[in-house]
Amino acid sequence: MKSVSQKPVLHVNPSPGSGLIKIKHRDFQTGEIEFEVKGEDVFQKSFVGFAFHIENDTTYEAIYFRPFNFRAVDELRKKHAVQYISLPGNDWPALRESFPLKYEQPIGQNTNPVDWFKVRIKVGPKMIAVYVNDSAKPCLEVASLGNLNTGKIAFWVGNNSGGDFRNLKISQD
Repeated sequence: MKSVSQKPVLHVNPSPGSGLIKIKHRDFQTGEIEFEVKGEDVFQKSFVGFAFHIENDTTYEAIYFRPFNFRAVDELRKKHAVQYISLPGNDWPALRESFPLKYEQPIGQNTNPVDWFKVRIKVGPKMIAVYVNDSAKPCLEVASLGNLNTGKIAFWVGNNSGGDFRNLKISQD
């Protein structure tokens, strides 16, 4: 009889406010962050991603996804599938108002919002690029707005959102 091993999974329950599930790891500067994530297809209830250059619970940069927008019929909602933020000061409402569709983009694939998908975030000294499901082309590429160039790292969930994460790999430059 063949034994099937289960991959480790981190499940985060929904709760008020954004959640940082910090990883015990030395400070991260530049390099690549890879993981798999699964959210939900529930409008305004699924925000899942990763934070880096964390100074504290209110000062960090993050990339996150809105799976409920992956297959939205409304084309504008599709363009809000992946988001970059830099707190404080550059949360999504401020970035959307001042720079429409610069810090958020579609993921460019027919990704099921309730299935696992792969994420690779390349953090450079000034630029951040996000790749989904082994795509050679980034779905989002932005200049970093953060003042920090090093800090802790964490899985990230948005207000009242849960999610599942697995297969984290960190490589530093």
